[in-house]
Amino acid sequence: MPSRLQSLHNRHHGETVVLVANGPSLNRMDLSPLRRENVIGMNKIFLGFKRFRFYPRYYVAVNAKVIEQSAEQIKALNCVKFISKRRGDLVPEDGLTYHLDTKNPPARFCHDISQGLHEGWTVTYAALQIAYFLGFTRVVIIGMDHRFKYSGAPNEARVVVGPDPNHFSPDYFGHGQSWDNPDLVRSEESYRVARTEFEKDGRRIIDATLDGACTIFEKADFTTLFKTHEAL
Repeated sequence: MPSRLQSLHNRHHGETVVLVANGPSLNRMDLSPLRRENVIGMNKIFLGFKRFRFYPRYYVAVNAKVIEQSAEQIKALNCVKFISKRRGDLVPEDGLTYHLDTKNPPARFCHDISQGLHEGWTVTYAALQIAYFLGFTRVVIIGMDHRFKYSGAPNEARVVVGPDPNHFSPDYFGHGQSWDNPDLVRSEESYRVARTEFEKDGRRIIDATLDGACTIFEKADFTTLFKTHEAL
């Protein structure tokens, strides 16, 4: 019997999606064009809905801490949600919610997410695999600043004292919440894999982050891209 996820496979073949990461650069962007686009939001993007005035069609959360801290907000989201089974007990499957096996992924880049999903040390990588599975031909990433202020080692669990300086909201992980330090080296390894897999299939990943520090993907200006789709 095919899984529920298979009904989503290639449903957006040939289309464009905007993948919204959570960096501070979002605060300096006009995000009004997102109201007309397919959007994948991630982690605590819901903290910006009122200010940014858009709502995603899809949502991704694979980090256990994010799910633990935000279970009620995630359950309330009125969009298709992809959640790691690691804390699926907190956000049960329903008509809009799909659990993904991120513990035992079958490959470094999973073309069929019904068989598992590789977390890749960043939720953005997870979202790229989901975008691929959904059939999107072009992914435009924004808000992926790829620079962080933190102490300690990569992947180390830390408590953020005071406002969060690394995301668009000071309350994101701020004021005593725990988070896992970023691992930029492994994140970049993941992004290179994603770019290779997309381009092997004639697809594109475009980084339209405002002043983003990631150098893995081709760059473009967000405002220019969404003045005319011919730019894509």
